[in-house]
Amino acid sequence: MTKREIQVRVPGGMEASPVALLVQTANRFNSSIYLETGTTKVNAKSIMGMMSVVLNYEDKILITADGADEKEALDAMEQFLTHLA
Repeated sequence: MTKREIQVRVPGGMEASPVALLVQTANRFNSSIYLETGTTKVNAKSIMGMMSVVLNYEDKILITADGADEKEALDAMEQFLTHLA
């Protein structure tokens, strides 16, 4: 299991379109991927779960990945959340 804190750099925060793209990114990997903010923890592969989380520009979140491709999964999630600008 690998964890990484990431600061969101998506202009305007995470609205429907970026959330859908993030879920697609997560689903490219076999690892389990979870996103945590405050007391909320959601499955990053679940569109409904991700839509329930409010993420704003510069929010800090924790992403956890567990599986054979966990490092690659975290790298892809971080790339998406920090370079979408």
